[in-house]
Amino acid sequence: MQIRKAVFPAAGLGTRFLPATKAQPKEMLPLVDKPLIQYVMEEAVGAGISNITIVTGRGKNAIEDHFDVSYELEQLLERRGKDDLLKEIRRISNMVNVSYVRQKEALGLGHAILVAKHSIGNEPFAVMLGDDIIDSEIPCMKQMMDLFEKLQASIIATCEVPASEISQYGVIRGYPLEGFGNRVYRVQDVVEKPPAAEAPSNLAIIGRYILTPEIFPILEKTRSGSGGEIQLTDGIRLLLEQQPVYAYMFEGTRYDAGDKLGFLKATVEFTLKRQDLGEPFRQYLKSLSL
Repeated sequence: MQIRKAVFPAAGLGTRFLPATKAQPKEMLPLVDKPLIQYVMEEAVGAGISNITIVTGRGKNAIEDHFDVSYELEQLLERRGKDDLLKEIRRISNMVNVSYVRQKEALGLGHAILVAKHSIGNEPFAVMLGDDIIDSEIPCMKQMMDLFEKLQASIIATCEVPASEISQYGVIRGYPLEGFGNRVYRVQDVVEKPPAAEAPSNLAIIGRYILTPEIFPILEKTRSGSGGEIQLTDGIRLLLEQQPVYAYMFEGTRYDAGDKLGFLKATVEFTLKRQDLGEPFRQYLKSLSL
């Protein structure tokens, strides 16, 4: 089995960034000069994924417009001789095959994945959340797909988080798998947002998954949890009863771009890495009285 398709859940209301997200999708917030969702899209393409289904909702038209062809803009850039910008704009619209499905109500991550069922079919697939921006030499999803070739089972991306933050995440309980340098764990249970004293580990689940198609009938039967939402962690817990699930500590730096402080940290660090902006921005930061 190979991973060819990915689901991008993007129907959330983005309440943590209000009022900026009142009329603008959270996924379109700019990190330096690219929207968040484009970074995740480029990670998927870099991993070799050829088809992406974006799960959208009301007020998300800007996402579709961004990855669509903009003839007027292309003609304008061509007339003005802005060839580099023209090339970049065309690259975005030709990056990958994109389809869209509508999640009429924001009923949780599990429900968003279920909405994409008919686009995925009966094959394993990736799930990639735009809140998590991962800076790594090898795309995080590529690392996971390479591991999937060996394990042929569902994989959850994890990273270590301090005890003070563990209650904000889903957390795994498991044991290291031999031969993988303590980076791969056989998952025994997943717990959604446990109190720090009750957390089974310090390994938090972050927004990258590879799931087998058996998750779909499970999500269809999964009961709604708090807020009437279908939680993916509940579905994964039931999947564990049928087949192995693994957790992978990826190599790279993860930024929680759905959090204001995490978004600001990503903006600073991504700017410093830019050839055109890095040095002048570094000098500016040094000039501040901090």
